[in-house]
Amino acid sequence: MTYFDAIIIAIVEGLTEFLPVSSTGHMIITEALLGLQIDEFTKAFTVNIQFGAILSVVVLYWRRFLKSWTFYQKLFIAFLPAAVIGFLASDFIDSLLENVMVVSIMLLVGGVLLLFVDKWFNKPDNQQEITTRKALKIGFWQCIAMIPGVSRSAASIIGGMQQKLSRTHAAEFSFFLAVPTMAAASAYKLLKDYQYFNSENIGILLVGNIVAFIVAMIAIKTFITFLQKHGFKIFGWYRIIVGLVLITLLLLGIDLQVI
Repeated sequence: MTYFDAIIIAIVEGLTEFLPVSSTGHMIITEALLGLQIDEFTKAFTVNIQFGAILSVVVLYWRRFLKSWTFYQKLFIAFLPAAVIGFLASDFIDSLLENVMVVSIMLLVGGVLLLFVDKWFNKPDNQQEITTRKALKIGFWQCIAMIPGVSRSAASIIGGMQQKLSRTHAAEFSFFLAVPTMAAASAYKLLKDYQYFNSENIGILLVGNIVAFIVAMIAIKTFITFLQKHGFKIFGWYRIIVGLVLITLLLLGIDLQVI
């Protein structure tokens, strides 16, 4: 992986981490299109690059992170399902990171679901406080995103809306939940694969995180405004189009497989 590859992947990560389109899925597709050979460092990079993106949440919403201790309790409860399942299924999840067809199918399926999200779940009640029970349920929804191509943002936002939160409140809690979830995933991957980092590629990882941080800050501000006005349908159609194009190319024998 070169610095150019890292910057391109980081831009994709920053743009898609908090949009309901699957950042990991887009990074896997980008790596395939760039013709990267997927070694252990590239796999680790795909996970650890998300640290820069989640840091943007802390910077943008720093007052919320200093608000109260109960805020952290609810985040921890929502984080637990992903922590346990992610640890137990780590090797299986890693194997899926190499499969573009899985990503393509999940992009398509997720896109169809997003077309109906507002109709099914956009029924907020007057109680917008996130209780412990709501936090836990959102945490289980987030676990669906362990399948590459399933958006963590979409899964947790839909989970929040299913718990009668407004689109804005559900999206903001999804951003907050990304911090412990992706920080833990990044730290675990870093500790597990530290031997694949060296003086040459550590700079690539650092540059990637800086770029992802800057791009994600812009994406978060834009997404909240867009979501309030337009909902999820445009993201659904985008996923459907990308998924269908990729599946068609793969079925025609055009090699997009990450090797």
